[in-house]
Amino acid sequence: MFEQTFKNIDDILHKDAGCGSELDYVEQTSWVLFLKYLDDLEKDRQTAAELSGKTYSNIIAPEYRWTTWAAPKDKEGKLDYHKALTGDDLADFVNINLFPYLKKFKTSAESANTIEYKIGEIFSELKNRIQSGYNLREVINRIDELRFRTHKEKHEMSHLYESKIKNMGNAGRNGGEYYTPRPLIRTIVKVVAPQIGNKIYDGAVGSAGFLCEAFEFLNHSKKLTTTDVETLQKKTFYGKEKKSLAYIIGIMNMIFHGVEAPNIVHTNTLAENLADIQEKDRYDVVLANPPFGGKERAEVQQKFPIKTGETASLFLQHFIKILKAGGKAGVVIKNTFLSNTDNASVSLRKLLLENCNLHTVLDLPGGTFTGAGVKTVVLFFEKGYATKKIWFYQLNLERNLGKTNALNESDLAEFLELQKTKAESENSWTLDISAIDQTTFDLSAKNPNKQEETALRAPREILDEMKALDDESAEILSSIMEMI
Repeated sequence: MFEQTFKNIDDILHKDAGCGSELDYVEQTSWVLFLKYLDDLEKDRQTAAELSGKTYSNIIAPEYRWTTWAAPKDKEGKLDYHKALTGDDLADFVNINLFPYLKKFKTSAESANTIEYKIGEIFSELKNRIQSGYNLREVINRIDELRFRTHKEKHEMSHLYESKIKNMGNAGRNGGEYYTPRPLIRTIVKVVAPQIGNKIYDGAVGSAGFLCEAFEFLNHSKKLTTTDVETLQKKTFYGKEKKSLAYIIGIMNMIFHGVEAPNIVHTNTLAENLADIQEKDRYDVVLANPPFGGKERAEVQQKFPIKTGETASLFLQHFIKILKAGGKAGVVIKNTFLSNTDNASVSLRKLLLENCNLHTVLDLPGGTFTGAGVKTVVLFFEKGYATKKIWFYQLNLERNLGKTNALNESDLAEFLELQKTKAESENSWTLDISAIDQTTFDLSAKNPNKQEETALRAPREILDEMKALDDESAEILSSIMEMI
């Protein structure tokens, strides 16, 4: 039901003059979906209060509740078309009354650690782009059909919201920065294995995929006590995000997953001076896929010991600094980090190896990130003592990855199993740090256990790869044409 509803909403928004791409579809679907979700959440809270003999005070004032302006019902429980706003009346109410009212929660909330404050933040950052009040009425009617009352309903909705974010990641306008394949994230979380009580951090939070998956992992790690639930809600997950849309999507994604007041801050992480980070600012776990390929200004670079414009290299310095002693990390980075010969890369590898135990490197194939041909590795490290040995695993698949043939969890099953004991195999090996060049600290992932193939590739294999590349190019071109 959720999936078909989302498709129908996309069809409606495609016709609207204010929505030009998948990013707009996700953004606009999100705020309407959030208000319906909030209404169901209030109903659940009211029911719980009544069962315990308490009085519940609604967050939203009567005239701004979903059941007043969006979906008033008649005696039979059907939409009351006499009371439901539409056309210009609906658009004016949303733009002139509703959004300004919801923005005020940011200043009136008791603290930033409340859902009221998050409501204010969301509606301070977003604006209604659906120009036609008739289209907006259709979207509202579709979303009103959805229920978020049971655990199963909430789980299904959060899963499909992730799918929407994935589509956004393929939609151009740097949307890909928001999405890391969930099978990869789940695998990283399992290797890092956070525990309840840990403070978990992502300084490039995007759509909060790492924090959501860490929440799911911990939520199912054991039978939770009331204290555990409180800890997960308020004292576990922390993030920072520079871009407005990603920041809002991240907050809503976490709320939809069950974290009511996510500790996500809208800020440029790299603008912080590394020298200002104190022990109280540090975290037990870092999980992240920082943006790579970007360039930071000279004044930002001056805040880092190792000067470089490459954003991923600056983020890695930040992560090393902000980890507590004994803290654990799983960080995605371009595979060229292992072998680049520029001074910054060499210094950064030296810093990592001397200050952390880089115990595992997962070497991923091209196409892992849909729409990006760049190859990546995942660095798993613990802060506090120097690296002696690194266990490498090279993910070799018998197919080419792409949008229609994405990475799945079974692809990573062997890695997860072998990583437990750091076993050697055709795809894995151990590198002794004493054996590497101590001037370049080159960590190139050269598998000594895999025989180089000298035979010519089969024509069918070449044709299949050409078709996959053509399909991917066509998708990218289609996304560009939609934006024009």
